[in-house]
Amino acid sequence: MKSLKFSLIAMLMVVSVSMNAQEKKTYKIHTVAFYNLENLFDSINDTSIYDEASPIMEMSESLRGEAYRKKLRNMAKVIADIGNEDTHNSPAVIGVSEVENRQVLVDLVNEPALIDKDYGIVHFDSPDKRGIDVALLYQKALFKPIDTSSHELLIYDDSTRKRVYTRDQLLVSGELEGDLIHIIVNHWPSRSGGEARSRFKRVAAGKLNKQIIDSLQSNDPYAKIMTMGDFNDNPTNDSMKKAMKTEAEKDEVELKGIYNPFENQYKKQGLGTTGYRDAWSLFDMILFTQPFLEKDYSSFRFYKAGIFNKSYLTNKEGRYKGYPLRMINAGLSGGYSDHFPVYVYLIKEDDKK
Repeated sequence: MKSLKFSLIAMLMVVSVSMNAQEKKTYKIHTVAFYNLENLFDSINDTSIYDEASPIMEMSESLRGEAYRKKLRNMAKVIADIGNEDTHNSPAVIGVSEVENRQVLVDLVNEPALIDKDYGIVHFDSPDKRGIDVALLYQKALFKPIDTSSHELLIYDDSTRKRVYTRDQLLVSGELEGDLIHIIVNHWPSRSGGEARSRFKRVAAGKLNKQIIDSLQSNDPYAKIMTMGDFNDNPTNDSMKKAMKTEAEKDEVELKGIYNPFENQYKKQGLGTTGYRDAWSLFDMILFTQPFLEKDYSSFRFYKAGIFNKSYLTNKEGRYKGYPLRMINAGLSGGYSDHFPVYVYLIKEDDKK
């Protein structure tokens, strides 16, 4: 697959530069994304996990296969569409959550909308009580994994002192067209029981995430790290601001700091990725370490972050108008997920002219 080339002026209107035509620079651009697939479970009852709670397993056996196929088709359609308008390609790399096992990912990447992208899969089974995992999908022609690991979150219920089994954090280090980057995929503990009562779980998840980042930075202070996922917290919550020590402004991010491009989208624009009780939450994010923010485009740098909330992904009427259109609410023929995907663009000067 050939790298896409964009004129600095034409490419997403990055900047306007006065220069002669022969001096115009060209740039490679790739989309990196995250999507909570909301209960991407197969139609087979796995007695080792509590998959009976998935919407597909609650259906009659005669309908499960059809529902699963439609869920796969709908998820593939969205993934193929993320970033395509600007890059003419689906994401080079995309983190996903709420997947039951590796096989559902194999089925997903072999859907007609995605099969020609030749996505590879990084997946580990996690100890989550419902059996849901996180994973990373990557276009093999663009991204080469070098090292992968799964990091367990050990937390215990305050009252019972029993362990709370939740998702591991997935770390993938690899090369995006030759540039070494590190990606952490997350699905932090939910707000079940209330935000305040469950807060300690997400703060613990934030501390683990920061430990992974600190470890990478101890080996290389200039490591280019992005951490993405469904954090089940907003950009302003303690897990982000205190545990992760995130910054909303680029110029306030120090060398080992973390930039959250979604914080101002939440605080200043009131945007969100999921809705509940007539209020938006922005739980899905992609965060960066400072080296992604530098202005030297000899390697891939952060350009833009957004929420992929196309019209077809939203409810058109009723109480939840404008909110994500869920498959379970829309029936077998439509619907996607209860979360909008999020994405970022990475750009790099193309020296092949």
